Amino acid sequence: MKNHVRALRENLQWSQSDLAAKLGVSRQTIHAIETEKYDPSLPLAFKVARLFKQSIEQIFQP
Repeated sequence: MKNHVRALRENLQWSQSDLAAKLGVSRQTIHAIETEKYDPSLPLAFKVARLFKQSIEQIFQP
């Protein structure tokens, strides 16, 4: 699934570890999402959207 997680994270100057800590997941999970090797669960996608103050559809595209 295409996404803008990396760009959003870098815009805030957060490391993958920073974002992982804010979402309660591992850094490896963030890496996998950013490289489109892993599609987040719906609850995790909602957490990401809330954190970046955007809709899920703005961040993740099928």
